[in-house]
Amino acid sequence: MTALAFQYPEEVVALREGLSSFLQKEVIGRHEKHARLLDDQRLRYTEKGGYAPEVIELIREVRMASARAGYYCMSAPTELGGMGMGYVAYFGAWERISHLCGPKYWLGTYSIGHWATGPSPVIQKMTSRAREEILPAFMSGEKSMCFGLSEPGTGSDATQMKTRADRDGDGWLLNGGKIWTTHSPFANYAIVFAVTDQERAAARRGGISAFLVPTSAEGFTIQQIIRMWGSVGGNEAVLHFDNVRLEPHQLVGELHEGFKIAMLGVNIGKIFNSAMAIGRARWALEQAFEYIKIRKTFGKAIAEYQGVTFPLADAATSVLASHCLALNVAQLLDNGHGARKELAMAKAFAVQTAVKAIDTVLQAHGAIGMTNEMHLTEAYIGARLGNVADGTNEILKRTIIKEMLGGDMDL
Repeated sequence: MTALAFQYPEEVVALREGLSSFLQKEVIGRHEKHARLLDDQRLRYTEKGGYAPEVIELIREVRMASARAGYYCMSAPTELGGMGMGYVAYFGAWERISHLCGPKYWLGTYSIGHWATGPSPVIQKMTSRAREEILPAFMSGEKSMCFGLSEPGTGSDATQMKTRADRDGDGWLLNGGKIWTTHSPFANYAIVFAVTDQERAAARRGGISAFLVPTSAEGFTIQQIIRMWGSVGGNEAVLHFDNVRLEPHQLVGELHEGFKIAMLGVNIGKIFNSAMAIGRARWALEQAFEYIKIRKTFGKAIAEYQGVTFPLADAATSVLASHCLALNVAQLLDNGHGARKELAMAKAFAVQTAVKAIDTVLQAHGAIGMTNEMHLTEAYIGARLGNVADGTNEILKRTIIKEMLGGDMDL
């Protein structure tokens, strides 16, 4: 039985089924074996706030196991050695990971090359030397990257970045800083976006370039790991660059045209965030419907009380609607449509729906829903973060209105 009339192509059905088996063996199996390390924040993070070396090794193991199994590079272009699968497949894979693993088995998020951390269309325009020297380790999952776009003070307007790459002989010198750089505390490389032509950048006509920078480069500093939501550690960081030398082979794409790569990544991220939100919400609702059947009060299961069940019905309705909306836009993108309005709608609706749905599930559980063992608060935090990542809801609504004012009234 399925609530969706939409049918995944056969190759995506096979991908999702195979991925489920992989997650059960390589992800859930590792969590069960290393439960104390992965569940206890005091062991998961070091005093400085980054993942402990043992955790980083488990993450690398999952990446490499997935690469061997054929899942990790599913969205990387075929010319780089990937499978070249499109947006529908990308959505389907991430929704399956989020739904099956929930927040408890969080190593699952390293099973697929996320656009900001591993093989994806973002790295398609690496130079031939970079492909030769760096790409093999990316594709095998041995090494990973991060995505340095956001800066302090720029908010959602990334075109106002201050980080600069100034000409120095045949290369450049990189100076500035980035913030909210996910995965950077233990990534091997960073795609860093910097102004290379200040005049063009000020006029919003390009002038921003992308560079692939080793995090071990002289002058590349992780200034601070950002702790969020009361956690003792985190996977976001503040980066600083002090005269970091960039060679010509480190340029990604065309000089002064890096913002196109940045927006490609952010748009892929909207599909990712939609899929993760929907998967988390489905996982949470399943927990709720199991719980309300067995939890009794005043002699009856709370499944008999409309005050409990009606909000869950509303949540389930919105989750299904967001699922349909997201699959629709993924298919539009695969068919070559820009779908700017629809992509903004799908992401905004999915992440807002997930927050409301998981909050409803928390309420249905009462105090027990807020315990660490239930992992519902982690699901809520993940969904709440999605309301900011890769375009805030306000920016997305601005995009919707702009497209409609420009004449796109198809609904």
